[in-house]
This record gives sequence, C-alpha cells and structure tokens, in this order.
Amino acid sequence: MGSSMVSKVETNPEFQDWDVLAALLRKAYAPMAGRIDPPSSLTTMTRDDIAAKARVEDLFLIRDADLPIACGFGAPQGDAYEIGKVAVADTHRRRGLARALIEAAAAHARAQGFGTLQLYARIELTENRATYEALGFHIAADFTHPGFTRPTAHFFQRAL
Repeated sequence: MGSSMVSKVETNPEFQDWDVLAALLRKAYAPMAGRIDPPSSLTTMTRDDIAAKARVEDLFLIRDADLPIACGFGAPQGDAYEIGKVAVADTHRRRGLARALIEAAAAHARAQGFGTLQLYARIELTENRATYEALGFHIAADFTHPGFTRPTAHFFQRAL
C-alpha cells in the first residue's frame, strides 16, 4: 500500500479520535462543494454525528502509523450491504486505499450472507463513477433527492 507504516483495513476498530476522523472526511469531501446539489450531508455532520454513525454502522479504517488516512462506513440496507462516506486523505490517494476499503466491506458483507454491495455517487462526480465502475459496480438506478425534479445520484450495485 505504498508505506510500511500504512496498516491494513481495520473493521470496527477501537477508535475514539472523532475530531481527526471528521477532519479527514471534511477535507476529502471539500472539493464537492459547489459541484453537487444538494450539498453532501457531511457538511452538517458534527464529530458527535460521526461517532454516532460508527456506533450503528460498521467503520472501515486505514491508518498511517496511528493517523486515519482512509475510511468508509457500511450497514445492511434491505437485501444488500451499503457502503458510504468513503474518504481517502489527499496525501494518500492513488495508492489503492479506496479499493482496499471497498474490498474489506465486500468481504464483511459476504461473511454476513449478503450477495450485493451497493453505494450512491452524485451524478456530477463523474470521476467517482469511473472509479466505481472500475471496481466492478454498475449503475442499477438513479436517485432523486427530496425536493429535486431531476436525478441527483447514481445508485451502484456489485454482486458479491
């Protein structure tokens, strides 16, 4: 994964530094501001919201030494396992960390008996679409946020 200090993906690790994780997520999602409408829900999430999310969803985490450099959340959603809030620090991009997070979520979902992995990506973020398609996902449907008359996101799925 590029550095001998970078850890493997941890699933539901012992973790308490929610300020650091919130900062990682905010920085990773900052380039979306002004590109997507409606804005990401992350813009209104506090460190406490992120900690609460980790208590009810699975947290997938990669650290460099002890510092979180990549994360994602996952939870059952009907018959599928859904991943979201995938983020990689800009200092560690293009090293396969997003792939590692998604593969860890896929293995976790398979172990729980799920046959489908799913996620959402905003339509405007065409680079995300290309990444997810390269990881074996396909667009299963479009999604329209409440109050909008046009689709705002693609709903991606991948068989496990």
